[in-house]
Amino acid sequence: MSDFAKKLRTLRKARGLSQTELAHVLHYGYTAIGNYECGRNEPCLDDLIRLADYFEVTTDELLGREFPRRKKEHEEGKKEELF
Repeated sequence: MSDFAKKLRTLRKARGLSQTELAHVLHYGYTAIGNYECGRNEPCLDDLIRLADYFEVTTDELLGREFPRRKKEHEEGKKEELF
């Protein structure tokens, strides 16, 4: 199971929603959320943003991405050269 699938399931369950209920709220087909959670399908960019907005998280959080080095440097007041 992908990080996205795990995070989506965790967020959905935290809201007390079934897969069908979440699909209904977002106007998706009734199997869409189940397919995302088991890894059969992945959302397009627009749907990823829609899910992130609904759960009030960033798309990076929804994808399970973390940037510990940048977070640590930010906390220490360091700047990183990007280019």
